[in-house]
Amino acid sequence: MQGFEFNTVGKIINGFGSALEVAGQLSRLRVEKPLLITDPGLMSIGLVQPVVEALAAKGLNPVVFDQVFEDPPEATVLAAAELGRMQGVDGVIAVGGGSSMDVAKVAAVLIGSDQPLSALYGVDQVKGERLPLVLVPTTAGTGSEVTPVAVITTGETTKAGVSSSVLLPDVAVLDAQLTLGLPAMITAMTGVDAMVHAIEAYTSRHRKNPISDNLARQALTLLATNIRTAVRDGSNAAAREGMLLGACMAGQAFANAPVAAVHALAYPLGGHYHIPHGLSNSLVLPAVMDFNMPVAADAYAELAELVVPGLQVDGEEARASALIAAMRQLIDDLELPATLAAAGVSAADLEMLAKDAMEQQRLLVNNPRDVSYEDALGIYQAAYGEYS
Repeated sequence: MQGFEFNTVGKIINGFGSALEVAGQLSRLRVEKPLLITDPGLMSIGLVQPVVEALAAKGLNPVVFDQVFEDPPEATVLAAAELGRMQGVDGVIAVGGGSSMDVAKVAAVLIGSDQPLSALYGVDQVKGERLPLVLVPTTAGTGSEVTPVAVITTGETTKAGVSSSVLLPDVAVLDAQLTLGLPAMITAMTGVDAMVHAIEAYTSRHRKNPISDNLARQALTLLATNIRTAVRDGSNAAAREGMLLGACMAGQAFANAPVAAVHALAYPLGGHYHIPHGLSNSLVLPAVMDFNMPVAADAYAELAELVVPGLQVDGEEARASALIAAMRQLIDDLELPATLAAAGVSAADLEMLAKDAMEQQRLLVNNPRDVSYEDALGIYQAAYGEYS
């Protein structure tokens, strides 16, 4: 066995209503005045207010920043950090999806150190400390509550990542009660996103290890078992709990065995077409898996029975093909667009998308099979569906 490192969050709390107990965790971290980061949608439906009131009841009156939108730009991160500095906060909590958690991670660093945002991008560029950090996800998808990465929009069509173990929070709180009201489409997109995290972690060329493998397998089992029920019946508490825990485990897996070509080809779709991240992953997943088959069939075959329980197929290649077919069927069952054409992507843009995907070398190097520009274009063409 090759040597490996595995890093993850210091504490995970899982349970219905656990978000209302977060004041105790902040007090343990000696936080007296937290900055609470969320989005206006969650504020408008009253999802965050019980958390605010629970904090206030314990004497922790949070400073609320509720202006996080999907694909947050640098200006949002800087505004959150500036509010925190002006109000003298001594800790950060996020209640929301991946965007709110990403903003919270970086804001905690900006407030806690004197590094400028521009110096943080890349791998292990965070040199200073951060404020105490607690993350409470409201979607079962990104796994951001247990990853050392934050993705920020840096331009009209570009994003950049901050990757550092400093971004791992002190506490991740999994309260599935907060996910009960998620719309079916968001549940579907974020759920497939989490499944992609598990699949790519299991097949990652670099830093794949027994711990990440086991987490990826357990995550995929939970997600595949519960996603259809969670989409069909959003009030099903057991399904919601399974999805949230599965997304968290997938996050722990890919935080240590990083994602690859699916994400590399998904990012340009988000940048140019503003397609939600989970859907971008879903759109290219089957085509990337088809491309990877010559070198990843063994790993896909091992995962097949987790997605298709009782699979009665013999042979490694046949079992791997069954996994890909099952993911295609799942995408159809969830009523997500199955092709780039159906998602409104123009065939004329495929070459541009392929060129942009090749800029994601930090991800492509993790793919089990090397990806050239021609390969990327071929994957997009296959994912387009109607390309001729």
